[in-house]
Amino acid sequence: LFTYQILMTNNTALLIINSPLDQFEVRSLIGINAPIFGYLNLTLTNLALYAMLVLFLIVSLHVIANNNARLIPSKWSISLESVYASVSSMVRDQIGTANEVYLPFIYSLFFFIVIANLTGNVPYSFTITTSIMVTIGLSFTIFFGVTILGLSIHRLKFFSFFIPSGTPLALVPLLVLIELISYIARAFSLGIRLFSNIVAGHTLLKILSTFLMQMFSASIFIAILTLIPFALFLAILGLEIAVSLIQGYVFSILVCSYIKDSLELH
Repeated sequence: LFTYQILMTNNTALLIINSPLDQFEVRSLIGINAPIFGYLNLTLTNLALYAMLVLFLIVSLHVIANNNARLIPSKWSISLESVYASVSSMVRDQIGTANEVYLPFIYSLFFFIVIANLTGNVPYSFTITTSIMVTIGLSFTIFFGVTILGLSIHRLKFFSFFIPSGTPLALVPLLVLIELISYIARAFSLGIRLFSNIVAGHTLLKILSTFLMQMFSASIFIAILTLIPFALFLAILGLEIAVSLIQGYVFSILVCSYIKDSLELH
């Protein structure tokens, strides 16, 4: 699970252990201290840099795919319209045609997660969805937003969501507790599901790539034999790209389901 490097410094061997989890560490790239403003510390981390990069890629993609009222749309425009139609269909099926007002939010959320995941598949890059603070921050924000939405629409009737219909009076306290715990667990499960799937895939790719690099740097005979596991590595890489897309879809469809629960108390 680890890569070992030995450096010679002043005739002393130093053993450096590189963990595959190092790729998920949030590091400071640029830091500025401002004593004039009460020692204000401004720091640009790799997380912030790639978050801005994801935003730039999303905006650029939509600018490039803009049809500009041309009669024949470009391939980018057709692709983007297909994605929009898929997300729109998902919103209509999950929330209902009368609630398409939530389509811009779901569409933006889907694109943010998908582009963030795909960007992380580029070698030596950073995946912002492997930060638990990002995924949990998203899930908690959505959780509070959905809860406020339900309270604003149904007022006190919203709490009937925690009491299934036809429940015997004696079981009401127990079921209310179970339903409340299940409801609160959404705030964690939504973000942890995305975080764990992306981290697991990237960790596996890091371990395999390190192993393959050592095999290719060995003798020619071993390097030729390594082509077989390298083909398997490429297949796993393709699977990881598919997981990046699927996780964006799963995250979005679960948010649609939570919004529907708040609107209809199902």
